[in-house]
Amino acid sequence: MPKGIIIYQSRYGATQKYARWIVQKTGFTCVCTKQAKMEDILQYDTIILAGGIYASGIAGLHFLRKHIQELSGKQIAVLCVAASPYTKETFEEIYAHNFKETLAGIPCFYARGAWNMNVMSWTDRTLCKILQKSVAKKDPSTYAPWEQALMEAAKQGVCDWTDVKYLVPLLAWIGEENAR
Repeated sequence: MPKGIIIYQSRYGATQKYARWIVQKTGFTCVCTKQAKMEDILQYDTIILAGGIYASGIAGLHFLRKHIQELSGKQIAVLCVAASPYTKETFEEIYAHNFKETLAGIPCFYARGAWNMNVMSWTDRTLCKILQKSVAKKDPSTYAPWEQALMEAAKQGVCDWTDVKYLVPLLAWIGEENAR
């Protein structure tokens, strides 16, 4: 069976949790993007990049952009992790924003993450509070799903929506890719 590797970038732990679950399910190697070395990664046939979504960008995707030519011929997929619930429309917007030019066509999968204001950096906490204040001015009946989730998370303070069930489509893709 071809070997695989998960390269992840996790700011607050949810993406790392998913990376570890993928390792448990597949036996793949796992490394964070800061420690990833191309000479090591090129040994693998299947490459999964996992990163959180921040301001519509996927953490760690710069790694793929930088090395996409070197990775030609490899099976590559991305797992993006976010606190917001999945909606097809939002996911398509995230995909269109992130997978342009050399990354176009790379499969991308979604997993719901976590929310903990207590562990956020000062910058992230401040930006979230500003966003919450902006959303709070709206009529709650008009909230988009991500706005509803933001306001609920703000009330609760700590939320963990991580669940191995979100990996089912990615694991199916890994199985199909390794069967080729």
